[in-house]
Amino acid sequence: MLDMNFVRNNPEIVKENIKKKFQDQKLPLVDEVLELDKQYRAAIQKADGLRNQRKVISKQIGGLMAKGLKDEAEEMKQKVNAMADELAATEKLEEELQEEVRKRMLVIPNIIDPTVPIGKDDSENVEVQRYGEPVVPEYEVPYHVDIMERLSGIDLDSARKTSGNGFYYLMGDVARLHSAILSYARDFMIDRGFTYCIPPYMIHGNVVTGVMSFAEMENMMYKIEGEDLYLIGTSEHSMIGKFIDTILTENQLPQTLTSYSPCFRKEVGAHGIEERGVYRIHQFEKQEMIVVCKPEESPDWFNKLWQNSVDFFRTLDIPVRTLECCSGDLADLKVKSIDVEAWSPRQQKYFEVGSCSNLGDAQARRLQIRVKGEDGKKYFAHTLNNTVVAPPRMLIAFLENNLQADGRVRIPEALRMYMGGKEYIG
Repeated sequence: MLDMNFVRNNPEIVKENIKKKFQDQKLPLVDEVLELDKQYRAAIQKADGLRNQRKVISKQIGGLMAKGLKDEAEEMKQKVNAMADELAATEKLEEELQEEVRKRMLVIPNIIDPTVPIGKDDSENVEVQRYGEPVVPEYEVPYHVDIMERLSGIDLDSARKTSGNGFYYLMGDVARLHSAILSYARDFMIDRGFTYCIPPYMIHGNVVTGVMSFAEMENMMYKIEGEDLYLIGTSEHSMIGKFIDTILTENQLPQTLTSYSPCFRKEVGAHGIEERGVYRIHQFEKQEMIVVCKPEESPDWFNKLWQNSVDFFRTLDIPVRTLECCSGDLADLKVKSIDVEAWSPRQQKYFEVGSCSNLGDAQARRLQIRVKGEDGKKYFAHTLNNTVVAPPRMLIAFLENNLQADGRVRIPEALRMYMGGKEYIG
Protein backbone atom coordinates (compact mmCIF):
# COMPACT_ATOMS: atom_id res chain seq x y z
CA MET A 1 0.00 0.00 0.00
CA LEU A 2 1.36 3.40 -1.00
CA ASP A 3 1.83 6.38 1.30
CA MET A 4 -1.25 8.61 0.95
CA ASN A 5 0.96 11.72 0.98
CA PHE A 6 2.87 10.29 -1.99
CA VAL A 7 -0.38 9.72 -3.92
CA ARG A 8 -1.60 13.26 -3.12
CA ASN A 9 1.63 14.85 -4.29
CA ASN A 10 2.45 12.49 -7.19
CA PRO A 11 -0.78 11.26 -8.82
CA GLU A 12 0.76 11.21 -12.31
CA ILE A 13 3.66 9.02 -11.13
CA VAL A 14 1.16 6.59 -9.60
CA LYS A 15 -0.83 6.51 -12.84
CA GLU A 16 2.28 6.00 -14.96
CA ASN A 17 3.29 3.11 -12.71
CA ILE A 18 -0.15 1.51 -13.23
CA LYS A 19 0.35 1.82 -16.99
CA LYS A 20 3.77 0.18 -16.75
CA LYS A 21 2.08 -2.77 -15.07
CA PHE A 22 -0.54 -2.91 -17.86
CA GLN A 23 -3.39 -2.45 -15.38
CA ASP A 24 -5.12 0.48 -17.06
CA GLN A 25 -8.46 -0.57 -15.54
CA LYS A 26 -7.07 0.69 -12.21
CA LEU A 27 -6.31 4.22 -13.43
CA PRO A 28 -9.68 5.66 -12.25
CA LEU A 29 -8.83 4.51 -8.72
CA VAL A 30 -6.24 7.26 -8.35
CA ASP A 31 -8.73 10.08 -8.95
CA GLU A 32 -11.31 8.30 -6.81
CA VAL A 33 -8.82 8.06 -3.94
CA LEU A 34 -7.91 11.73 -4.25
CA GLU A 35 -11.57 12.83 -4.19
CA LEU A 36 -12.47 10.53 -1.29
CA ASP A 37 -9.37 11.63 0.60
CA LYS A 38 -10.41 15.28 0.08
CA GLN A 39 -13.84 14.50 1.52
CA TYR A 40 -12.25 12.52 4.37
CA ARG A 41 -9.99 15.40 5.37
CA ALA A 42 -12.93 17.80 5.18
CA ALA A 43 -14.90 15.51 7.50
CA ILE A 44 -11.97 15.43 9.94
CA GLN A 45 -11.81 19.23 9.88
CA LYS A 46 -15.55 19.53 10.42
CA ALA A 47 -15.47 17.04 13.32
CA ASP A 48 -12.58 18.88 14.96
CA GLY A 49 -14.50 22.17 14.60
CA LEU A 50 -17.61 20.68 16.21
CA ARG A 51 -15.58 19.33 19.12
CA ASN A 52 -14.00 22.72 19.71
CA GLN A 53 -17.39 24.46 19.56
CA ARG A 54 -18.77 21.94 22.04
CA LYS A 55 -15.95 22.68 24.47
CA VAL A 56 -16.53 26.43 24.21
CA ILE A 57 -20.30 26.11 24.69
CA SER A 58 -19.85 23.70 27.61
CA LYS A 59 -17.74 26.31 29.37
CA GLN A 60 -20.39 28.94 28.64
CA ILE A 61 -23.05 26.68 30.16
CA GLY A 62 -21.04 26.46 33.35
CA GLY A 63 -20.74 30.24 33.48
CA LEU A 64 -24.47 30.77 32.91
CA MET A 65 -25.36 28.22 35.58
CA ALA A 66 -23.04 30.00 38.01
CA LYS A 67 -24.89 33.25 37.31
CA GLY A 68 -28.26 31.55 37.82
CA LEU A 69 -29.26 31.96 34.16
CA LYS A 70 -30.85 28.53 33.88
CA ASP A 71 -33.03 29.26 30.83
CA GLU A 72 -30.06 30.51 28.83
CA ALA A 73 -28.01 27.51 30.04
CA GLU A 74 -30.78 25.11 28.98
CA GLU A 75 -30.86 26.68 25.52
CA MET A 76 -27.10 26.16 25.23
CA LYS A 77 -27.49 22.52 26.29
CA GLN A 78 -29.92 21.94 23.43
CA LYS A 79 -27.31 23.35 21.06
CA VAL A 80 -24.71 20.93 22.50
CA ASN A 81 -27.12 18.00 22.05
CA ALA A 82 -27.78 18.97 18.43
CA MET A 83 -24.07 19.36 17.91
CA ALA A 84 -23.47 15.89 19.38
CA ASP A 85 -25.79 14.34 16.78
CA GLU A 86 -24.04 16.22 14.00
CA LEU A 87 -20.65 15.18 15.35
CA ALA A 88 -21.69 11.50 15.53
CA ALA A 89 -22.89 11.64 11.91
CA THR A 90 -19.66 13.34 10.83
CA GLU A 91 -17.51 10.78 12.67
CA LYS A 92 -19.44 7.96 10.99
CA LEU A 93 -18.89 9.60 7.61
CA GLU A 94 -15.21 9.96 8.48
CA GLU A 95 -14.94 6.21 9.13
CA GLU A 96 -16.81 5.33 5.95
CA LEU A 97 -14.63 7.58 3.81
CA GLN A 98 -11.45 6.23 5.44
CA GLU A 99 -12.55 2.68 4.64
CA GLU A 100 -13.37 3.58 1.03
CA VAL A 101 -9.94 5.18 0.62
CA ARG A 102 -8.24 2.11 2.13
CA LYS A 103 -10.15 -0.32 -0.10
CA ARG A 104 -8.89 1.47 -3.20
CA MET A 105 -5.37 1.98 -1.87
CA LEU A 106 -5.06 -1.77 -1.24
CA VAL A 107 -5.44 -2.50 -4.96
CA ILE A 108 -3.29 0.32 -6.35
CA PRO A 109 0.06 -1.37 -7.16
CA ASN A 110 3.32 -0.52 -5.44
CA ILE A 111 5.82 1.67 -7.31
CA ILE A 112 8.18 -0.66 -9.16
CA ASP A 113 11.95 -0.24 -9.08
CA PRO A 114 13.35 1.78 -12.03
CA THR A 115 15.48 -1.23 -13.06
CA VAL A 116 12.46 -3.51 -13.61
CA PRO A 117 12.04 -4.37 -17.31
CA ILE A 118 8.70 -3.32 -18.81
CA GLY A 119 6.62 -6.19 -20.14
CA LYS A 120 3.06 -7.52 -20.13
CA ASP A 121 3.55 -10.99 -18.64
CA ASP A 122 6.08 -13.68 -17.71
CA SER A 123 6.87 -14.31 -21.40
CA GLU A 124 8.74 -10.98 -21.31
CA ASN A 125 10.84 -11.74 -18.22
CA VAL A 126 14.56 -11.21 -18.83
CA GLU A 127 17.27 -13.78 -18.24
CA VAL A 128 20.05 -12.38 -16.07
CA GLN A 129 22.63 -15.14 -15.67
CA ARG A 130 23.17 -18.91 -15.85
CA TYR A 131 25.00 -20.96 -13.25
CA GLY A 132 26.30 -24.42 -14.15
CA GLU A 133 26.32 -26.14 -17.51
CA PRO A 134 22.91 -27.52 -18.57
CA VAL A 135 23.44 -31.12 -19.70
CA VAL A 136 21.22 -33.36 -21.83
CA PRO A 137 22.40 -36.96 -21.28
CA GLU A 138 22.60 -39.48 -24.11
CA TYR A 139 20.12 -41.75 -22.33
CA GLU A 140 16.42 -40.99 -21.94
CA VAL A 141 15.28 -39.04 -18.87
CA PRO A 142 11.77 -40.26 -17.97
CA TYR A 143 8.92 -38.12 -16.62
CA HIS A 144 9.55 -37.33 -12.95
CA VAL A 145 6.65 -39.45 -11.69
CA ASP A 146 7.98 -42.41 -13.68
CA ILE A 147 11.36 -41.99 -12.00
CA MET A 148 9.69 -41.87 -8.58
CA GLU A 149 7.51 -44.91 -9.33
CA ARG A 150 10.55 -46.93 -10.42
CA LEU A 151 12.03 -46.09 -7.02
CA SER A 152 8.74 -47.11 -5.31
CA GLY A 153 8.72 -43.52 -4.11
CA ILE A 154 5.26 -42.14 -4.92
CA ASP A 155 1.64 -43.28 -4.73
CA LEU A 156 -0.72 -40.92 -6.57
CA ASP A 157 -3.58 -43.39 -6.94
CA SER A 158 -4.09 -43.78 -3.19
CA ALA A 159 -3.83 -40.02 -2.66
CA ARG A 160 -6.45 -39.46 -5.34
CA LYS A 161 -8.81 -41.76 -3.43
CA THR A 162 -8.24 -40.06 -0.07
CA SER A 163 -7.85 -36.42 -1.18
CA GLY A 164 -8.25 -35.94 -4.94
CA ASN A 165 -5.90 -34.57 -7.57
CA GLY A 166 -3.03 -32.39 -6.39
CA PHE A 167 -2.03 -34.67 -3.51
CA TYR A 168 0.47 -37.52 -3.16
CA TYR A 169 2.03 -40.10 -0.90
CA LEU A 170 5.83 -40.02 -0.96
CA MET A 171 7.39 -43.32 0.03
CA GLY A 172 10.72 -44.89 0.96
CA ASP A 173 13.92 -43.31 -0.30
CA VAL A 174 12.06 -40.58 -2.20
CA ALA A 175 10.27 -39.53 1.00
CA ARG A 176 13.60 -39.63 2.83
CA LEU A 177 15.19 -37.57 0.05
CA HIS A 178 12.39 -35.02 0.38
CA SER A 179 13.06 -34.64 4.13
CA ALA A 180 16.83 -34.65 3.61
CA ILE A 181 16.62 -31.71 1.20
CA LEU A 182 14.59 -29.70 3.73
CA SER A 183 17.00 -30.54 6.56
CA TYR A 184 19.95 -29.55 4.42
CA ALA A 185 18.20 -26.30 3.41
CA ARG A 186 17.60 -25.49 7.09
CA ASP A 187 21.26 -25.98 7.98
CA PHE A 188 22.44 -24.19 4.84
CA MET A 189 20.54 -21.05 5.88
CA ILE A 190 21.57 -21.29 9.53
CA ASP A 191 25.20 -21.42 8.36
CA ARG A 192 24.52 -18.16 6.48
CA GLY A 193 23.49 -16.44 9.70
CA PHE A 194 19.71 -16.81 9.56
CA THR A 195 17.65 -17.72 12.63
CA TYR A 196 15.62 -20.90 12.22
CA CYS A 197 11.89 -20.66 12.93
CA ILE A 198 8.82 -22.88 12.74
CA PRO A 199 5.81 -20.54 12.43
CA PRO A 200 2.05 -20.97 12.86
CA TYR A 201 0.45 -22.66 9.86
CA MET A 202 -2.78 -20.64 10.17
CA ILE A 203 -3.14 -16.85 10.29
CA HIS A 204 -5.89 -14.27 10.77
CA GLY A 205 -7.48 -12.43 7.84
CA ASN A 206 -5.87 -9.08 8.70
CA VAL A 207 -2.44 -10.72 8.36
CA VAL A 208 -3.41 -12.23 5.01
CA THR A 209 -4.48 -8.84 3.62
CA GLY A 210 -1.31 -7.36 5.11
CA VAL A 211 1.06 -9.62 3.21
CA MET A 212 -0.60 -10.16 -0.17
CA SER A 213 -2.98 -8.69 -2.73
CA PHE A 214 -6.67 -9.59 -2.89
CA ALA A 215 -6.20 -11.39 -6.22
CA GLU A 216 -3.46 -13.60 -4.76
CA MET A 217 -5.56 -14.24 -1.66
CA GLU A 218 -8.57 -15.37 -3.70
CA ASN A 219 -6.50 -17.66 -5.91
CA MET A 220 -4.33 -19.15 -3.18
CA MET A 221 -5.74 -19.24 0.34
CA TYR A 222 -7.89 -21.88 1.99
CA LYS A 223 -10.16 -20.42 4.68
CA ILE A 224 -11.15 -22.34 7.82
CA GLU A 225 -14.95 -22.38 7.79
CA GLY A 226 -16.55 -20.41 10.61
CA GLU A 227 -13.27 -18.95 11.87
CA ASP A 228 -11.06 -15.97 11.06
CA LEU A 229 -8.22 -18.29 10.09
CA TYR A 230 -6.52 -19.14 6.79
CA LEU A 231 -4.07 -21.93 5.97
CA ILE A 232 -0.78 -20.38 4.90
CA GLY A 233 0.30 -20.62 1.27
CA THR A 234 3.92 -20.04 2.32
CA SER A 235 5.62 -19.42 5.66
CA GLU A 236 6.47 -15.89 4.49
CA HIS A 237 2.89 -14.97 5.42
CA SER A 238 3.17 -15.85 9.09
CA MET A 239 6.84 -14.83 9.29
CA ILE A 240 6.16 -11.26 8.15
CA GLY A 241 2.98 -11.31 10.23
CA LYS A 242 5.14 -12.02 13.27
CA PHE A 243 6.05 -8.31 13.29
CA ILE A 244 2.51 -6.90 13.01
CA ASP A 245 1.98 -3.72 15.08
CA THR A 246 5.65 -3.75 16.11
CA ILE A 247 8.05 -0.86 16.63
CA LEU A 248 11.65 -2.06 16.20
CA THR A 249 14.77 -0.14 17.08
CA GLU A 250 17.45 0.21 14.44
CA ASN A 251 19.84 -1.97 16.43
CA GLN A 252 17.29 -4.82 16.16
CA LEU A 253 17.65 -4.77 12.38
CA PRO A 254 18.05 -6.60 10.16
CA GLN A 255 15.78 -9.45 11.19
CA THR A 256 16.96 -12.44 9.14
CA LEU A 257 14.83 -15.55 9.56
CA THR A 258 14.58 -18.89 7.77
CA SER A 259 11.42 -20.90 8.29
CA TYR A 260 10.03 -24.34 7.60
CA SER A 261 6.34 -24.96 6.99
CA PRO A 262 3.84 -27.01 5.05
CA CYS A 263 2.05 -24.87 2.47
CA PHE A 264 -1.53 -25.11 1.20
CA ARG A 265 -2.71 -23.61 -2.08
CA LYS A 266 -5.90 -23.69 -4.10
CA GLU A 267 -3.90 -23.23 -7.33
CA VAL A 268 -6.88 -21.50 -8.94
CA GLY A 269 -6.17 -20.80 -12.59
CA ALA A 270 -3.58 -23.57 -12.86
CA HIS A 271 -5.59 -25.00 -15.80
CA GLY A 272 -6.18 -28.28 -14.02
CA ILE A 273 -4.00 -29.87 -11.41
CA GLU A 274 -1.89 -32.59 -13.07
CA GLU A 275 -3.18 -36.08 -12.47
CA ARG A 276 0.33 -37.47 -12.74
CA GLY A 277 2.76 -34.88 -11.48
CA VAL A 278 3.96 -32.87 -8.51
CA TYR A 279 4.63 -29.54 -10.23
CA ARG A 280 1.38 -27.83 -9.19
CA ILE A 281 -0.12 -29.32 -6.05
CA HIS A 282 -2.37 -28.31 -3.18
CA GLN A 283 0.02 -29.30 -0.40
CA PHE A 284 3.80 -29.15 -0.17
CA GLU A 285 6.62 -28.25 2.21
CA LYS A 286 9.04 -25.40 1.95
CA GLN A 287 12.06 -23.70 3.47
CA GLU A 288 11.77 -19.91 3.20
CA MET A 289 13.90 -16.89 4.08
CA ILE A 290 12.64 -13.45 5.05
CA VAL A 291 14.34 -10.18 5.97
CA VAL A 292 13.01 -7.10 7.76
CA CYS A 293 15.46 -4.24 7.37
CA LYS A 294 16.05 -0.52 6.99
CA PRO A 295 14.90 0.88 3.61
CA GLU A 296 18.39 1.75 2.42
CA GLU A 297 19.57 -1.83 3.02
CA SER A 298 16.87 -3.67 1.09
CA PRO A 299 18.58 -3.60 -2.36
CA ASP A 300 21.67 -5.31 -0.93
CA TRP A 301 19.56 -7.88 0.90
CA PHE A 302 17.61 -8.57 -2.27
CA ASN A 303 20.82 -9.59 -4.05
CA LYS A 304 21.99 -11.68 -1.09
CA LEU A 305 18.70 -13.56 -0.92
CA TRP A 306 18.49 -14.73 -4.51
CA GLN A 307 22.21 -15.59 -4.44
CA ASN A 308 21.51 -17.90 -1.48
CA SER A 309 19.10 -19.89 -3.66
CA VAL A 310 21.55 -20.10 -6.53
CA ASP A 311 24.33 -21.30 -4.21
CA PHE A 312 22.03 -23.86 -2.59
CA PHE A 313 21.05 -25.47 -5.90
CA ARG A 314 24.62 -25.48 -7.17
CA THR A 315 25.76 -27.48 -4.11
CA LEU A 316 23.31 -30.13 -5.31
CA ASP A 317 24.77 -30.08 -8.84
CA ILE A 318 21.64 -28.57 -10.39
CA PRO A 319 22.19 -25.94 -13.11
CA VAL A 320 20.06 -22.83 -12.59
CA ARG A 321 19.44 -19.43 -14.08
CA THR A 322 18.06 -16.16 -12.72
CA LEU A 323 15.23 -14.35 -14.45
CA GLU A 324 14.27 -10.71 -13.82
CA CYS A 325 10.49 -10.43 -13.58
CA CYS A 326 9.02 -7.77 -15.86
CA SER A 327 6.52 -5.15 -14.69
CA GLY A 328 3.43 -7.07 -15.79
CA ASP A 329 4.56 -10.22 -13.96
CA LEU A 330 5.07 -8.47 -10.62
CA ALA A 331 2.43 -8.93 -7.94
CA ASP A 332 0.99 -5.59 -6.83
CA LEU A 333 2.97 -5.37 -3.58
CA LYS A 334 6.35 -6.10 -5.17
CA VAL A 335 9.00 -3.51 -6.02
CA LYS A 336 11.32 -5.97 -7.73
CA SER A 337 11.48 -9.75 -8.17
CA ILE A 338 13.87 -12.38 -9.51
CA ASP A 339 12.88 -15.99 -10.24
CA VAL A 340 15.35 -18.83 -9.87
CA GLU A 341 14.81 -21.55 -12.47
CA ALA A 342 16.33 -25.04 -12.53
CA TRP A 343 17.38 -26.97 -15.61
CA SER A 344 15.18 -29.86 -16.76
CA PRO A 345 17.17 -32.34 -18.89
CA ARG A 346 13.95 -34.10 -19.92
CA GLN A 347 12.23 -30.93 -21.17
CA GLN A 348 15.53 -29.31 -22.17
CA LYS A 349 14.47 -26.03 -20.64
CA TYR A 350 14.44 -24.21 -17.29
CA PHE A 351 11.47 -24.10 -14.92
CA GLU A 352 10.76 -22.03 -11.81
CA VAL A 353 11.84 -23.41 -8.44
CA GLY A 354 11.86 -20.22 -6.37
CA SER A 355 11.16 -16.51 -6.35
CA CYS A 356 12.91 -13.64 -4.54
CA SER A 357 10.99 -10.43 -3.88
CA ASN A 358 11.62 -6.98 -2.45
CA LEU A 359 8.30 -5.51 -1.28
CA GLY A 360 9.64 -2.16 -0.11
CA ASP A 361 7.46 -0.83 2.71
CA ALA A 362 4.17 -2.15 1.26
CA GLN A 363 3.71 -5.01 3.74
CA ALA A 364 5.13 -2.96 6.61
CA ARG A 365 2.67 -0.15 5.91
CA ARG A 366 -0.28 -2.55 5.87
CA LEU A 367 0.86 -4.38 9.01
CA GLN A 368 2.27 -1.31 10.83
CA ILE A 369 5.82 -2.66 11.11
CA ARG A 370 7.79 0.44 12.09
CA VAL A 371 11.33 1.33 13.06
CA LYS A 372 12.33 3.96 15.62
CA GLY A 373 15.38 5.84 14.42
CA GLU A 374 18.14 7.31 16.59
CA ASP A 375 16.42 10.69 16.27
CA GLY A 376 13.24 9.22 17.73
CA LYS A 377 11.32 9.45 14.45
CA LYS A 378 9.44 6.37 13.22
CA TYR A 379 9.44 5.00 9.68
CA PHE A 380 8.26 1.83 7.95
CA ALA A 381 10.66 -1.09 7.55
CA HIS A 382 11.29 -2.88 4.26
CA THR A 383 10.46 -6.57 3.89
CA LEU A 384 11.89 -9.20 1.55
CA ASN A 385 11.31 -12.90 1.02
CA ASN A 386 12.81 -15.72 -1.00
CA THR A 387 12.38 -19.45 -1.43
CA VAL A 388 15.28 -21.59 -0.27
CA VAL A 389 13.71 -24.78 -1.58
CA ALA A 390 10.20 -26.12 -2.14
CA PRO A 391 10.08 -29.88 -2.59
CA PRO A 392 8.48 -31.85 -4.10
CA ARG A 393 8.74 -29.47 -7.10
CA MET A 394 12.46 -29.26 -6.47
CA LEU A 395 12.58 -33.09 -6.57
CA ILE A 396 11.78 -32.88 -10.29
CA ALA A 397 15.00 -30.97 -10.94
CA PHE A 398 16.97 -33.08 -8.48
CA LEU A 399 15.91 -36.45 -9.91
CA GLU A 400 16.32 -35.42 -13.55
CA ASN A 401 19.78 -33.89 -13.05
CA ASN A 402 21.12 -36.69 -10.86
CA LEU A 403 19.59 -39.64 -12.72
CA GLN A 404 22.18 -42.16 -13.95
CA ALA A 405 22.09 -44.32 -17.07
CA ASP A 406 21.37 -47.45 -14.98
CA GLY A 407 18.29 -45.84 -13.36
CA ARG A 408 19.90 -45.04 -10.04
CA VAL A 409 19.87 -41.49 -8.65
CA ARG A 410 23.15 -40.02 -7.44
CA ILE A 411 23.16 -38.27 -4.06
CA PRO A 412 25.44 -35.19 -4.14
CA GLU A 413 28.04 -35.06 -1.39
CA ALA A 414 26.36 -32.18 0.47
CA LEU A 415 23.23 -34.30 0.98
CA ARG A 416 24.75 -37.66 1.92
CA MET A 417 24.92 -37.08 5.67
CA TYR A 418 21.14 -36.55 5.62
CA MET A 419 20.65 -39.79 3.64
CA GLY A 420 22.55 -42.11 5.97
CA GLY A 421 25.73 -41.84 3.90
CA LYS A 422 24.13 -43.20 0.72
CA GLU A 423 25.78 -42.23 -2.55
CA TYR A 424 22.91 -43.55 -4.71
CA ILE A 425 19.31 -44.61 -4.35
CA GLY A 426 17.60 -47.16 -6.55
